[in-house]
Amino acid sequence: MRIDLLTLFPAMCEAVLGESILGRARAKGLVDVRTHNIRDYTLDRHGRVDDYPYGGGRGMVMGPQPIFDCFSALCDEAGGRPHLIYLSPCGTTFTQQKARELAARPHIALLCGHYEGVDQRVLDCIVDEEISVGDFVVTGGELPALLVADAVCRMVDGVLPEQSCYEEESHYGALLEYPQYTRPPVWREREVPAVLLSGNHAKIAAWRRLEAMRRTRARRPDLYARFSLSPEEEKTLRRYCRREGLPWPEEEESER
Repeated sequence: MRIDLLTLFPAMCEAVLGESILGRARAKGLVDVRTHNIRDYTLDRHGRVDDYPYGGGRGMVMGPQPIFDCFSALCDEAGGRPHLIYLSPCGTTFTQQKARELAARPHIALLCGHYEGVDQRVLDCIVDEEISVGDFVVTGGELPALLVADAVCRMVDGVLPEQSCYEEESHYGALLEYPQYTRPPVWREREVPAVLLSGNHAKIAAWRRLEAMRRTRARRPDLYARFSLSPEEEKTLRRYCRREGLPWPEEEESER
């Protein structure tokens, strides 16, 4: 898996890419993540990459020439054209499903905009899709690009110890993640749920599934509305609830 970041601030990106799980994955050669300084490709003798927008307005716009030449150099060096993504508040919202789709590609590139964005002709000519990491605006595309790179790299084989490390996390299977606890078993008079200390793996799995359902229903009803259990799993979980004296998530509000 190769990811290239086209940016005006490669040092900022490298500071993140060299740390933690992603840094170790790069060091082991499990993922190939590189940064490219767009400013290196400008033909302006003062090193400028932006200019005033036609039609007036506040701010500056990144010009097409440095971006296009930077991407062309990347394609030549890589021996092929990567799937190019522009990080933009106008893009489709980034999701775990999209991260899975991108992780299946052998090579993607992430274009980080700045100022008031980039010249539309760049988007029309070389960008394959636009992605937004949320309904808010940040100073530049570096932080969103790093979020996308991190989410994608986590699903590359070998980056995490086991596939379950990301399959059980929030959003992977349409549910938020269940609550997590660690030692000590009692802290400030708050106890770890007894089922987690029981050693009964079947009960623990059922409890975690139910807690994930409850948390999602309470915090993200939009996600919960799209979630569905298989008939066999629902039967198993309902049986567990009856045996343990627990309410089914939909029954909780009526009991309050």
